[in-house]
Amino acid sequence: MWSIETVTTTIQPRLTQVFRFLRARYADGVAELAYAFDDGEPLVERIRFPDAPALPRERQAAFDAALKLLHLVAGVSYYKAGVPPRIEVADGPLDAATADLLDALYLHGLAEFAYRNGLDLRGRISFPRSATSPSPLRGEGRGEGPTSPHAPPLGLPKRTLVPIGGGKDSLVAVEAIKSIGGDATAVWVGNSPLIAACAGRTGLPTLNIQRELAPGLFELNRLGAWNGHIPVTAVNSAILAVAAVLYGHDSIAFANERSASAATLEYDGQQVNHQWSKGYAFEQLLGEWLHTHVAADLDYCSLLRPYSELAITRAFARLPQYFEAFSSCNRNFRILGPKPADRWCGQCPKCHFVFLALAPFLPKPRLLAIFGRNLLDDETQAAGFDALLEYKDHKPFECVGEGAEARAAMYALSQRPEWQEDALVARFRAEILPQLDASQLALEPWLEPSAEHRVPARLQGALKAIG
Repeated sequence: MWSIETVTTTIQPRLTQVFRFLRARYADGVAELAYAFDDGEPLVERIRFPDAPALPRERQAAFDAALKLLHLVAGVSYYKAGVPPRIEVADGPLDAATADLLDALYLHGLAEFAYRNGLDLRGRISFPRSATSPSPLRGEGRGEGPTSPHAPPLGLPKRTLVPIGGGKDSLVAVEAIKSIGGDATAVWVGNSPLIAACAGRTGLPTLNIQRELAPGLFELNRLGAWNGHIPVTAVNSAILAVAAVLYGHDSIAFANERSASAATLEYDGQQVNHQWSKGYAFEQLLGEWLHTHVAADLDYCSLLRPYSELAITRAFARLPQYFEAFSSCNRNFRILGPKPADRWCGQCPKCHFVFLALAPFLPKPRLLAIFGRNLLDDETQAAGFDALLEYKDHKPFECVGEGAEARAAMYALSQRPEWQEDALVARFRAEILPQLDASQLALEPWLEPSAEHRVPARLQGALKAIG
């Protein structure tokens, strides 16, 4: 067997021709997912499920299906290192619905990666599919044509996995579920102390799953592999589908808002959305796939889908118990590189947006205490806030709200005496506001929920706690 050092020095990642899904195995709480480029050494990722119970026999087929999907989805972390023109799956071609899900995920989930690297992945990504597999049938349960048959129900316990990210959104979702007496588990992937502290503060049972990337990936990066953003929410979703079957939960409720579906920009005829795997299109694809391939009673949804970022920040402003624990600053969650000395770097798009979005709903002194500074009274931050407003720039490649809702928040502050003299609010009033139609800047329409969501009936009562 070649060592990683030996094989990676013989591979030029960008010149590889085939990406291979080799195998997925599970034993004693550890899933091993193996991949390779061309005939190279396997890249083996491990996912550790703590205190994993024995799997009931009646759940074995569902577990195997979820594990296979995890193998296929998590491969996006490795495929992007070389983006070879051919994809092979060792245990044979996929049914059409699975191939369609993966084609969409890799194309749209890697759209930002492709844009930043000057690549065009259209026509390049094609998962092998069975020639006899029927075309996927859409519109399940919505009167849009025939429906696909469901997998059998597993009789899963009525409890919910709620992913915790350390930011405001997941904490709003947790408290909404608690408000209806829902049985839930706070779950996260990785070893962030900040997320662990937030999860502990919820008072829910906790589940911390570990994902260990193949060491060879970092060596490929050193040797010049393509690199960039991947749809990590999709990977975490697939991990939680396995966890739901293993530990016994009938729903996975993310906290992705409706603006996650809005593209960051359009380039060369393609929508590029940093948050594609947080958007409604992916939620529909994966939710329907789980019903047809894993279990009819395993629901996947975003509890916050009906709401804008501003509506969610308004709900979060009513949860002071989390003010000293949460952070949406992505620099806290880097795999490599420095982290902020406190919970907020004050320089990144997430810090900018959360500050701006919370400002209309919190007393100014309380907000400044959370961040330790006034980001809107710092002229050096002008370019960052301009990007949020889509003024002279496109929306940042970050999980932030739409430009229109950022403008609505800034307009609301510009009408309040306590904010008017701050440097960037004053600049907005003098320079940007005259170019806008003030009748389109009202805050209130952003606080109204949409009817578009996939929240299962037993959790819909939680929506009232948010709005």
